[in-house]
Amino acid sequence: MALWNGRFSKKINAQANDFNSSLAFDKRLLNEDITGSIAHVTMLGDCEIIPKDEAKAIAKELAKMIDEELVFDDSEDIHSFIENELTKRLGDLGRKLHTARSRNDQVALDLRMYLKKEIDYIGGQIKDLINVLCDLAEQNEDSVMPGFTHLQHAQPITFAHHLMAYSQMFMRDLGRLKDCFNRMNESPLGSGALAGTTHPIDRHKTAEMLGFNKPCENSLDGVSDRDYCVELAGAISLIMVHLSRFCEEIILWASQEYKYIELDDGFATGSSIMPQKKNPDIAELIRGKCGRVFGDNTALLTMLKGLPLAYNKDMQEDKEAIFDSVDTVKMCLSTFAPMLATMRVNKENMRKSCEKGFINATDCADYLAKKGVPFRKAYEATGKIVAYCIENGKVLDDLSIEEYREFSTVFDNDVYAAISLEACVRQRNSYGGANTAAAQIAKVRGELIGN
Repeated sequence: MALWNGRFSKKINAQANDFNSSLAFDKRLLNEDITGSIAHVTMLGDCEIIPKDEAKAIAKELAKMIDEELVFDDSEDIHSFIENELTKRLGDLGRKLHTARSRNDQVALDLRMYLKKEIDYIGGQIKDLINVLCDLAEQNEDSVMPGFTHLQHAQPITFAHHLMAYSQMFMRDLGRLKDCFNRMNESPLGSGALAGTTHPIDRHKTAEMLGFNKPCENSLDGVSDRDYCVELAGAISLIMVHLSRFCEEIILWASQEYKYIELDDGFATGSSIMPQKKNPDIAELIRGKCGRVFGDNTALLTMLKGLPLAYNKDMQEDKEAIFDSVDTVKMCLSTFAPMLATMRVNKENMRKSCEKGFINATDCADYLAKKGVPFRKAYEATGKIVAYCIENGKVLDDLSIEEYREFSTVFDNDVYAAISLEACVRQRNSYGGANTAAAQIAKVRGELIGN
């Protein structure tokens, strides 16, 4: 039975009822709805808005529902279903549950409670992923690879340094989730439909019982605010961006042209016609699923942008969008971390790749600058050396000291040690530089403990 039947002389059109119903997707809020209702009715009893013994009887029956296998009917939403079920069991006593409450503050409460729980779960997944990154980085502190800009060889780094760059991205994601959680952690319960209630309720009590920092300050805002959905969808969008960027590199690294890594057979697929293929489909799927998450974020923003205060039925669209974002990122994180943990790193191929593209040219210029040559002149001389090498089919390590001195008399035999791959990486000890992976790993692990 619809909770709003009193005003109407006939039932809603069946097709319109199906269109209006949200039970198909908001039934996942079952436990939150029951938990919130228990807190609400307990407060009603404590504040003597309804008799205490009645409040206890209602709370006891609600608690039973959490452990039961409930059969969903054709109720309009999860709130109607719970109240109808309670009324079937307790009669008029069940009808007292909704005193001093509206579905408007009820759904806002349920959604915040549900998303807080999901934020904790996603945060745990990200922490697991960061630990995988740290483990992999520790195994590859001496694995030299090309660092790229514009997808061109730039300077040599270590694979550990590259991995720890992603750890910083995911650490920021943790921070955004934490910030979102903190802003979300205010209880709208007791806001009523929009204006509060005439009953002497205790909103601070229910907020405390349900694990919120405090009640929302404004009842109108309490029921019409969905900023927390948009903020969480935005935070999830950035997580997906970071996963997608990483997947793009994994796809490149797994190609025959790079061969930097090989994915475990458990995280790759084959071809139905080409027997030699080993496709990075999991990474490609994660990269592709970014689009749906971005779409969810845009849907939430678009839904809210023209809404007057307070509650409007448009806001029913919030749940499917944010649920899809949450489900998608959880699925991607649960697949990505083990894919990363099980891939094989081809250190030799990474190092061979460094021998191409004059990746130590900056170090050659720095060599001259450290000997007193103004950097811009050192840069120009090194550029001419590179051009000479290209013309003669050589690399910097092949040149004789006589050839070097044709471009600058400052060059001496110590140039070869200065431009070796090991030296190029070893000398980059500036804070956060390519030779500081061990310190970065230790710092990140320490910060994870504090999160």
